[in-house]
Amino acid sequence: MEPVKIGLLGLGTVGGGTVTVLTRNRDEIARRAGRDIMISHAAAKAFRREAIEGIDQIPRISDDAWQVVADPEVAIVVELIGGYSPARELVLQAIENGKHVVTANKALIAKHGNEIFAAAQRKGVMVAFEAAVAGGVPIIKALREGLAANRIEWIAGIINGTSNYILTQMRDQGRSFDDALAEAQALGYAEADPTFDVEGVDAAHKLTILGSLAFGIPLQFEKVYVEGITGIEPQDVANAEEFGYRIKLLGITRKTERGVELRVHPTLIPERRLIANVNGVMNAVLIEGDAVGPTLYYGAGAGSLPTASAVIADVVDVVRALTTDPENRVPHLAFQPGELRDLPVLPIDEIETAYYLRLQAEDRPGVIAAVAGILGEAGISIEAIHQQEPGEGDTHVPLVMLTHRVREGQMNAAIARIEALGSIRGSVTRIRVEQLAG
Repeated sequence: MEPVKIGLLGLGTVGGGTVTVLTRNRDEIARRAGRDIMISHAAAKAFRREAIEGIDQIPRISDDAWQVVADPEVAIVVELIGGYSPARELVLQAIENGKHVVTANKALIAKHGNEIFAAAQRKGVMVAFEAAVAGGVPIIKALREGLAANRIEWIAGIINGTSNYILTQMRDQGRSFDDALAEAQALGYAEADPTFDVEGVDAAHKLTILGSLAFGIPLQFEKVYVEGITGIEPQDVANAEEFGYRIKLLGITRKTERGVELRVHPTLIPERRLIANVNGVMNAVLIEGDAVGPTLYYGAGAGSLPTASAVIADVVDVVRALTTDPENRVPHLAFQPGELRDLPVLPIDEIETAYYLRLQAEDRPGVIAAVAGILGEAGISIEAIHQQEPGEGDTHVPLVMLTHRVREGQMNAAIARIEALGSIRGSVTRIRVEQLAG
């Protein structure tokens, strides 16, 4: 039987890893797929030939990606160039040409996935994107197939390794955010421009995909609430530890009676939870299903070979399904295309969670009572409170408290009143708290 021929777009970190893994494990992969798989055509603007094991086995390499998607011998186009454009145009053209697509591009799927999947449905081809979320962790397969019998209650994930590394360094080494970020950049964990990672945008792309898979809703990246970790200070990390919590940048999606939550933000998690102990650049996703209960998926969320592992697993799935009736394949977003529901995505003001609050309060009697009074009038009860001792000559001291669950809109109104007090200096630091109990 003739080998299935792949067209590869991009020979960077993940593209090079894909060539290496496919070359190194070619026989094993063929045994699993039932067919030999070969890269017949690749395109890249620039690449380091000496760094890619197996590169010499690719018969045709050019700098023109459009030649790859037009190549009649190519059955599967693997898009690993990233970004919105020209990735979108190339993928849509590949689909129009009747080719299956595998991509690791979370930004592309989160923003243009609805359009891409509709085009694939019309042409009867597959679009696979396991590597778009959590690198080598097979979380999309778990949601689409392994948990297909469940009604998903909620998902909470550490889905950005750079931010997780920074927060781990701040906790374990007592580093400032800036120092931890500089080290992450020196080690290659963070880009020269780390904005997408530290401001939560990368995690929001991935959460958009997880929310659609979990609840059968269209992809809606623009409705995700996004807050990064740049405002986290070492004292917040230390205070969280004192209360028995750890701070993680979480992507959270939950289905409620009023709609679906889609939010990315720093979160206090009880230190006894397994996910609170996921450190460094590792990723983890916690899923609560009504039948199976809580399940945790852990592993490398990025990197050349882990991500290539997910890319090639998708290629194998496509090869296995090449002769399958298009109507009987695993749906792109887990639910049959005609069964997606346009449930409302809740604005952040309507979500309910507990809170960590830190404020600079004047060191005199009655200040704590005034703050507690404002919270009480807003219907917010305090779970724990800690006032640190003032330093010599200090007129204001840090006041830290944990609250019980409350609607965000109520908390916003209370914080505005607290910040207006003459006895409070500056703004109130607020971090959301989730118990993540199964």
